[in-house]
Amino acid sequence: MCFSATASFTAAAVLATIGVATLRHVREPRALLFASVPLLFAFHQFSEGLVWLSLEGRLGRYAVDHSVFLFSLYAIGILPLLMPTAVALMEPPGWRRRAVLVLTGVGAVVFAWDMAGLVIAPTCAVIDQHSIAYSNPVTSRLWVSLLYILATCGALLLSTHRVVRGYGVLNVIGLTVVHLVKGYAFASVWCFYAAVLSVVLYRQFHRQDIDVAVPNGTSGVRRPFVLSWLR
Repeated sequence: MCFSATASFTAAAVLATIGVATLRHVREPRALLFASVPLLFAFHQFSEGLVWLSLEGRLGRYAVDHSVFLFSLYAIGILPLLMPTAVALMEPPGWRRRAVLVLTGVGAVVFAWDMAGLVIAPTCAVIDQHSIAYSNPVTSRLWVSLLYILATCGALLLSTHRVVRGYGVLNVIGLTVVHLVKGYAFASVWCFYAAVLSVVLYRQFHRQDIDVAVPNGTSGVRRPFVLSWLR
């Protein structure tokens, strides 16, 4: 699989359009963060487009460090906390919600560790076999990676909502395949895969398959749109 600045910017434009369209269908505030995932991935893919341009020498000499940090900020720092938090907000009371809250705590630990690592140690990025390989001596440790996956994918798999669990299964499959095929560029390729995969969330919110009040069911109450000004 070949990636480039053009692919990243194209993905960002498509995801931004779909992300805004997804937010238009949100009827419950607690689902707003989860519905924002496609739009957040759009900004993330845009940042990797900047990394590509920087590594190709098409931006200023200081652009590499700044663009790599911007990409890593979301991929390595924010995502392991954002995902379980978004799932926890939509969970009804019960053991699943308690478990997801525990994973949110795990995500917070990973977030704190990785953010410290991104600040104190430089992240190296190189183009390797048509992909970008990122490495950081602090955030690349095995135990951090395992907790990262546990918080990010585990919360999705534990969700009460079947469609959220399905999204989690697809992410785990993609994670496994990417690790086997392009492990040297895992952060870049998996984030690209997860970003493209996030478009399925538009269909779920458009069909109202994610109902916070009635998980896996159909509520008879038609709530007003949260962001009605987008419509």
